[in-house]
Amino acid sequence: MSTVSLRREVERLREHRPGRGQAVPEDRLEFARALGVEPDPWQARLLRSTADKVLLNCSRQSRKSTMAALLALHKALYTPGSLALILAPAERQAKELFSKVTRFYGDLGHPVPAESYRKLGVHLTNGSRIEALPGTEKTIRGFSGVDLLIVDEASRVEDELYFAVRPMLAISGGRLMMLSTPYGKRGVFYDEWHSRTSEWERYEVPASNCSRISDAFLEEERAALPSWVYRQEYECSFEETEDQVFTTEMVDAAVSAEVKPLFGGAA
Repeated sequence: MSTVSLRREVERLREHRPGRGQAVPEDRLEFARALGVEPDPWQARLLRSTADKVLLNCSRQSRKSTMAALLALHKALYTPGSLALILAPAERQAKELFSKVTRFYGDLGHPVPAESYRKLGVHLTNGSRIEALPGTEKTIRGFSGVDLLIVDEASRVEDELYFAVRPMLAISGGRLMMLSTPYGKRGVFYDEWHSRTSEWERYEVPASNCSRISDAFLEEERAALPSWVYRQEYECSFEETEDQVFTTEMVDAAVSAEVKPLFGGAA
């Protein structure tokens, strides 16, 4: 992009971004557009959704974390006293998503000033907080009354973490969002995606549905990667993990209700 074209693009985005003191769109779809993000159809549906529980099974580079950051910031700005938690398997991953939140917050001109600002958290003067934490059970047990709980890289979090965070929403009636690319046929993300319960609103977004990812790039990846890795990373497919000796199908086939278990059975 030439210097002149880049300058025009910056000016175009500025025209759609409210500065300090200006009203920020209450509608989440318009909120994204005010930040220069034109949502894909599935993203527009997500931004307008009121579902309490959401699963995002999305390709790499599909902007799923961008959508999560927009929702966390919108919640903080428009729900005074709210608490949004961002959890991820490692601090680096939690920090990456939180950095998207802070970048959007800065682009808006800090419409609600920050009372305190930290590496992995912000406390606004309207009483709202956004906290990013590495996903271990010990780091999250002190939180309660969560209004929005975002679990990033959900296919890689420990089951114990998931079981520990769900009670946080019991009283607040908060929203739970789990986003990830698949990682094996195990874990809570896999279980919830394949469960028959209707409590989840599900989004499946393969790379072929992302206009920003070119067909040429996908062909290069398909040729360079093992087939199971490509299906996992770009086609939202739950594949066997690379360290799995026995496949899920083999384990399931070995279990029979007609055979009494050696351990764990009734006394």
